[in-house]
Amino acid sequence: MPLATRDPDQGQLPFEENRVFRLAGRRVQVTEVFWSYWRLAAERQAIFYRRAAGELGPWTSDPILARHRFTNAYRASDRVSQYLLHHVIYDEERDALDTILRVLLFKIFNRIDTWEHLVDRVGQPAAAGFGTDGYAKALDELLDRGRRVYSAAYIMPSPRRGADRKHRDHLSLVEMLLRTGVLAHLERASSLRSLYERLCEVPSFGPFLAFQYAIDLNYSPHFDFDEMDFVVAGPGAVRGIRKCFADTGGLDAAEVIAAMADTATEFFEMTPTPTPFRDLWGRPLQLIDCQNLFCEVDKYARVAHPEHSLGGPGRIKQVYRVDQRPLTLGYPPKWGLPLSAQAPSCLGAAV
Repeated sequence: MPLATRDPDQGQLPFEENRVFRLAGRRVQVTEVFWSYWRLAAERQAIFYRRAAGELGPWTSDPILARHRFTNAYRASDRVSQYLLHHVIYDEERDALDTILRVLLFKIFNRIDTWEHLVDRVGQPAAAGFGTDGYAKALDELLDRGRRVYSAAYIMPSPRRGADRKHRDHLSLVEMLLRTGVLAHLERASSLRSLYERLCEVPSFGPFLAFQYAIDLNYSPHFDFDEMDFVVAGPGAVRGIRKCFADTGGLDAAEVIAAMADTATEFFEMTPTPTPFRDLWGRPLQLIDCQNLFCEVDKYARVAHPEHSLGGPGRIKQVYRVDQRPLTLGYPPKWGLPLSAQAPSCLGAAV
């Protein structure tokens, strides 16, 4: 029996009036933002493939997607995730402790230029001999030049370890996690949930960052957890769910995300889109991808459906600017996709 069915009490209505469904066994009521969720996913993935093929723009007729910055439908396809895969995890073979250290150090700042500056000034990060002084001085250089060291993608709270600058507190935190064996303890996680729970115990990480870091660590060869096993909804995803659903039928945020992932094929078939959804070389949308898409439809609805503002932000802050640098693509080898992070391929323009 399909997990998503039209409620029989609703009868046969025109597409835009389809608002009541049985989803994961619950009667739910959706808004027009719900249909934008599926259109956004399909069109953003189409843009990805057009750009990866080297097509010349414009890559979409959707004015909101053309003007504003949105992440890819698949999290692992985003530029920062691709850089993490190629230059932090799979650039050479490393043991688990070194890999965990490198992933967390990269993700705390989440900026490619910050990582490259650290590597240039201090060398490739490794557990042996790791200390805060060299890295702190390197980041001081950037800040003294008026450069940013943190990405704007996440709000990074300070762990408050007594340093005079936040980046020094974070470096001190990483060193503490290494010296006290916390990083080695992460290696022994038995599931994505347990990895997440161990990361939640780290001061200042919190549920959202802990889950994002668990996903990033799980890209590596030292973890092999199914991305369909567990999900945590971030604040943006919760807002997106509230905009998509007038009534979730009692499903909590994680259950809604799971139901969306399970029924994606059915809803893509039901939703008129300019371009049919094309998955990632056979890999369906995972829980983390559906979670991220709720964050993105929260932004999209600020322009497309302002009546669903819910009192939150009323505009999309980031304007899209074309990055002409080609992007090499490659995914965790364990996924079995045709493009591997161990030997990434340059398929076309940036995506």
